Amino acid sequence: MRLIWLICGFIALGLGLIGVITPVLPTVPFIILAAFCFSRSSERLHNWIISHPRLGPPVIAWRERGAISLFAKRISSVSMLGAWLLSLFLGLAPTILAIQAAAMIGAAAFIWSRPSV
Repeated sequence: MRLIWLICGFIALGLGLIGVITPVLPTVPFIILAAFCFSRSSERLHNWIISHPRLGPPVIAWRERGAISLFAKRISSVSMLGAWLLSLFLGLAPTILAIQAAAMIGAAAFIWSRPSV
């Protein structure tokens, strides 16, 4: 079972790192998931991700207070709006736009309901 958690941790870490350079893929949720998976598989990797100067603080803030940084909240909101506007520009069907908008509004409501760091 440890091997499965380890593999899932590396997949989540990889997706999180891809999310650093792409606006569509979220970074922090995947890094939090990676930390969780590593906590079940490798104490060394878990300690590495928690103590990392860039990756660790969001994980610790989430673990201790369920908090998301104000910067991350703003970036995620702008990214969601940009993705929706791109869909609108590409001429997607109104039903798809409505479903997409509802999902993004729900995600934004959750993000903004969390305490800020």
